[in-house]
This record gives sequence, C-alpha cells and structure tokens, in this order.
Amino acid sequence: MSDRTILFIAEPQAVSGVFPTLKEAGVQAGLADTLAGALNFIKKASPLLIFTRPSMQGYSAADLLAEASEQEGFPPVIIFTKNGSTEEAQRFLDLGARDYWLEPLIWDKIRLALPRETPETPAVEPEDPRPAQRTPIPTRFQVIGKHPAVLRVLALARQVARSKATVLISGESGTGKEMIARFLHHHSERAAHPFVAINCAALPEHLLESELFGHEKGAFTGAINRKPGRFELADGGTLLLDEITEMDLGLQAKLLRVLQEGEIDRVGGVETVRVDVRVLATTNRNLEEAVREKTFRQDLFYRLNVIPIKLPRLAERGDDVLVLADFFRDKYCTAYGLSRLAFTEDAKQWLLDYEWPGNVRELQNLVERAVLLAGSGPIQPRHFLMDSESWSPEAEELPAAAADPAPARPQTPGEALSVMPLHEMEKALILKSLDETRGNRTQAAELLGISVRTLRNKLNEYRQQGLEID
Repeated sequence: MSDRTILFIAEPQAVSGVFPTLKEAGVQAGLADTLAGALNFIKKASPLLIFTRPSMQGYSAADLLAEASEQEGFPPVIIFTKNGSTEEAQRFLDLGARDYWLEPLIWDKIRLALPRETPETPAVEPEDPRPAQRTPIPTRFQVIGKHPAVLRVLALARQVARSKATVLISGESGTGKEMIARFLHHHSERAAHPFVAINCAALPEHLLESELFGHEKGAFTGAINRKPGRFELADGGTLLLDEITEMDLGLQAKLLRVLQEGEIDRVGGVETVRVDVRVLATTNRNLEEAVREKTFRQDLFYRLNVIPIKLPRLAERGDDVLVLADFFRDKYCTAYGLSRLAFTEDAKQWLLDYEWPGNVRELQNLVERAVLLAGSGPIQPRHFLMDSESWSPEAEELPAAAADPAPARPQTPGEALSVMPLHEMEKALILKSLDETRGNRTQAAELLGISVRTLRNKLNEYRQQGLEID
C-alpha cells in the first residue's frame, strides 16, 4: 500500500534483512545514505516513520533532527544502532528523536511503532483500548524432540499452559527457550491475543522502563506522543521477558508490583493502568546464584519461579540430534530447491559425538551449511566443517550437470543449487552469512565455524574474481 511507507537511512546490509517481511506486510521501504537523499524521499513519499543510523560517512542524524525541528509534519525519527549508550540515547531524545533502539530491527517492533490508524490496524473505540483485530490461533505449533527430558518439558508445558501462572524457563543459549514460551502461549486460552517479547539485555535501564510501561506525552524530552508499553500491547495475552537477569534492580521492583497488582504506571503518567498479562521469563544464568550475589531480587525470583521449566542441553538429548538434523535438512533442501539429501552413517555418528556448545541453534546453522556444501549428496562429516585445514572443495564428486560452466551466484533460495559447483555453493554460503550478520566478519566467521583469517582470504579471492565486496 503506497500510503504505508517508511524510510531507512543506513547501510543496505544493515536493513536489507527486514525488507522481505515489510513487503509481505504491505509496507514500502525507502533507503538513503545522505541527508539530501533522505529529504528528497521525504518530500516525494511522505513516509510514516524514519529509521536512521546515528551517523555514517558524510551524514549525521543530528542534522536530520535539525531539519525536523524546522518543518511542520515531519515524520517521527527513530535512531537505531548496534552499540548504543545511555548518553547517546539521551542526546538524540533531547534533539527530538521519538525513540532510540538497539539492533536488530525486526518487523514486530517496527509494526508496533507505526501509527495505530492504518489500513491493517483499524482504530478502536476509546472505551476499548485493545486492538480490534486479534492474532488468529495458529493451526500448528511444533516442538521437535522425542527424548524423555524433552517429553517431560512438553508435558509440563501443556499442563500449565492454560493457567495464568508465571513460568521461568531456564537453559543454555540456543536450547529453545523462546520456542517453549511460544508453545505455552499458543496452547493457552490467550492464543488469540498478542504474544509480545522483549529482550531485557538489549536496552539501557531508562529506555527499558519506557518500553515496558510506556510513557506519556512530555514525560521527557522527545516524548512527543503517548506511547503504550509492552504490558499494554500484550493486554489479554502473553509477555515474554527474555534474559530477565539483565534487568536493573530498580526496574525489578517495578516489575514485581505489576506481577502482584496487575497495574502499571506509564513514565510521566499520573493514572494507574490495569493490565491482564501472563508473564513468562527466560534466563541462561543461575537465578538462585544471582539472588545470593544480590544482583536479583529474592521476592521477584519467587514470584517468577511459580512454574520452573529447565531445558536440557542438546548434547544430553541423545538421538534427538538426528531427529532435529533431519528436520533442518528437509527445511533447507526445500528452501534451496534441492532434492532430499541423506546423511551418511559417518555423518550421523559425527552429529552424535559432537558436544554442541551452541545447542539447537548451532545444529541448525551446521545443517544449513552441510546442505549447501553437499551438492547432490550425501551429507558427509566434512560438510559440517569449513576451515581451510578441513575443507577441500576439489575433493567433491560433482554431478554431471556441474561440468558445464558455473552459473552466476543464485539470487533466490529457490534456484537449482544442485547444478552449482561446490566452490560456488561455498561462496553463496559465505556471502549469505555476511548478509545475515550485516557485514560483521567476526560474527560471520563464528556462524560459519571458520577463522576470521580464513574468511578474509576467501573474500580476497572473490575480489580477484571481480566480485564487489565491501
């Protein structure tokens, strides 16, 4: 819809990941990297929101906010950055920014920032503050696993899903804590109402308070409108507090009051707002130890720990590793237009023997890598690795069709990668990882399981082939 447009002022790799979701939602996106380009787009397209980096080469968001202060009806400006600070946030809020976000940019958060009265979000009557449209109950929600430890977790989750009791989900990073939270929500009587999540480690204290409880117009410099917090947005549904141990002690006291009284106070507000929200929390730390160290309130711990659910490490789940590997293999074979690949017995044994420090998330990444590198299959142990000492594309037996000159790098996941030489698949995987990490080579190397030096050598090789890489 042409009247639902937003503008990003950023490097393309920093925002391209959210573009497909915006398109599916009927939102058009513009991209600029200079003040002149941004002002020209604003004049022509009248975007509803502007998301901008604090600064780039030859550009400063402060200059944009100066223009905004001189023009009536200028779109709201939201600053987003990878490594923010309280001081920088306050400076931009003082200059007139609506908000200050930490990456990543995700559609769910952008959607909540859009004006309420849009074609997809009808206005509601003042006496009913809840959205007129509710999220439909999904027809299928699946947690993969057959190990007794997982079956016990699912049985407990089903048993308590229909209650309003708070649930504390603990487990190592990558074990699927948010998935269990969504499982609880979608098997509850609140499934038709919102599921709202917030990462408590992603925002400074004063911004997290505003995100949770909302603020009134004029509550602080830059608060040009009333903003509902996550508790109000989740009214009738479920709120997930991810990484709860990272919340400041002062905010923990305010959260405890909400859990006990079912009431919130917006920042700068004078009226108490009642909310009906089921709270779930996740942590990858030992909360009892945090209580002993006095970094977490004991009374809040008891209030959250009504139903404790602890997720096992993937290495403790036995043959679930193979069940999950099959699931991810089928998912990525479909996504990349490949025929169904088989795991060799050696590959299965490798999967079972590996310790999985990154748990299910690491398994998912490794299987995607293996699907791309295996070509026509089968998947072997060497396809899980991609270090210069353990990976040799020349050793692969390519399908007959691959004897033809190599096609260009695929532009869409659905192209037939099965006729692509393995060195091209490797290139596609490396470029995809760089795209997913927004050009961060350290993160891309970690995702690929290779050293930064190996990644740098590969990129230099691609440049020599004529590929333009920043």
